[in-house]
Amino acid sequence: MKISPTFDQASSCVLFHGDCLDLLKQIPDNSIKLIVTSPPYNLGKEYETRLKLNQYISQQKQVIEECVRTLDNTGSICWQVGNYVNNSEIIPLDIVLFPLFASFGLHLRNRIVWQFGHGLHASKRFSGRYEVILWFTKSNNYTFNLDPIRIPQKYPQKKYFKGPRKGELSGNPLGKNPNDIWDIPNVKANHIEKTVHPCQFPIELIERLVLSMTNENDWVLDPFMGVGSTAIAALMHNRKAVGAEIRNEYLVIAKNRIQKALKGELQMRPMERPVYDPNQPAKNIPPKNIKINKSAQPTLLEKPGKYRVEKKK
Repeated sequence: MKISPTFDQASSCVLFHGDCLDLLKQIPDNSIKLIVTSPPYNLGKEYETRLKLNQYISQQKQVIEECVRTLDNTGSICWQVGNYVNNSEIIPLDIVLFPLFASFGLHLRNRIVWQFGHGLHASKRFSGRYEVILWFTKSNNYTFNLDPIRIPQKYPQKKYFKGPRKGELSGNPLGKNPNDIWDIPNVKANHIEKTVHPCQFPIELIERLVLSMTNENDWVLDPFMGVGSTAIAALMHNRKAVGAEIRNEYLVIAKNRIQKALKGELQMRPMERPVYDPNQPAKNIPPKNIKINKSAQPTLLEKPGKYRVEKKK
């Protein structure tokens, strides 16, 4: 697989070292099917400079405007944000940023709540355990594939007990819609995917977006790439990935993780794995290795003696 340092239509993966605005200038209009990212929250993390809130919003507007330009007319933008915190007072960034997206004519399809079990403990308010993904589309004609992301029905054998469909299954046999509240563990100290990045995406979170909002060979863009979780989620499902990262340390880790995935050596939490329940250990499946297949569907590698994973067809 060719990993290009600048945008190249012939490449499957582009990892740009530098400001995302410089990368976005290289990308043609209407060429990206999905833009998914988690921008800095203006909290003064190691990868950002803390700004006044109005400066931060202005900075985000520049990036969002360029993203909208590059977005395909049937494409989606998923902007994952938390809270800006100042003197223990929170400002929800999804509320602050919504008017920017609306000003560019985008359509909000869902405000997805991503809930998780671990994080910083607050002493003067309830500890925050969720963040938000704003899903916008560029038009009313957009890509959305529900079947690849269905989850098990609560009552899979439930049937209609009367009427013309009596005796038939009342739920979709492929599973149900996962709804707009996603319980996915965040990447903290004991997570199998943890790197040095302090605010890392779990790959399975991006997988759900990639599978539902793109088709094979579509481009997926992350303007704040970090350690490459978006690229891995895209490549493992036969999409193309492009992203920018200003810190060389994170870029090196991203490349290394992608190469491990190519060799089937990257451990990650399976998308179908239920959240750990100490009272039901039999339901807790071990991590799996994913191998990116450069010419076809990804191969799910089995770990002998632990569990069986069926290969994708």
